[in-house]
Amino acid sequence: MLRHTVATLAYRAGKALRGAPPEFAVYRADATSRTPAEILAHMGDLFDWALKMADGKHEWHSSQPLAWDQEAARFFAALEAFDRRLASADPLAFPAEKLFQGPIADALTHTGQIAMLRRMAGCKMRAENYVKADIAVGRVGAEQSPPAFEFE
Repeated sequence: MLRHTVATLAYRAGKALRGAPPEFAVYRADATSRTPAEILAHMGDLFDWALKMADGKHEWHSSQPLAWDQEAARFFAALEAFDRRLASADPLAFPAEKLFQGPIADALTHTGQIAMLRRMAGCKMRAENYVKADIAVGRVGAEQSPPAFEFE
């Protein structure tokens, strides 16, 4: 179930990130909010942290955002590394429930924030019935199946 959740995150994040114009990366809803690039950098950090926790280390590192495309690539690389670790025969050094309630759930929340910020910035994306989406365990990179059922 945890790997399916990670694949679902990859699908939803991929949709939220794809097609965003370059200026979206620095959009700020107000003076105190994070930019989409800062949120995406945090999401990459979450999966660097998740991988370390899976290996028994509780280390956090905050990254400065890269250019949008580079940050998206970093996020998906971190997600792929974490999924490979989940797929390995090595036991998790941290409970799966804690990995879900911490970094995974946080990244799902941030994916929704990016989608909302796209609408606020005027570069919205189409809504989708995610129940119909072709989501597969292990498919956690930027390349995802096309949407099965989108709507306005």
